[in-house]
Amino acid sequence: MNPEELKANVENALQEIRPYLEADGGNISLVEITEDTVSVQLEGACLGCSVNQMTLKNGVEATIIKHAPQIKRVIEINGIKF
Repeated sequence: MNPEELKANVENALQEIRPYLEADGGNISLVEITEDTVSVQLEGACLGCSVNQMTLKNGVEATIIKHAPQIKRVIEINGIKF
């Protein structure tokens, strides 16, 4: 999978999970993809949520890996805009 296809697959994964985050007043955006790691930024209500790391691991990471199996981990960039 070339870099453009990988980014499209990751964006599709985020689109799949986004409605659940938006329903709770949050959102997520892609920051960057480097090798086997995706960096995302949680936004809105997700920032202060006590279960955001569980959501990141069980929801976001699982969905991204389903769409792009070569991704091994997803990390959150806290409030940093690139």
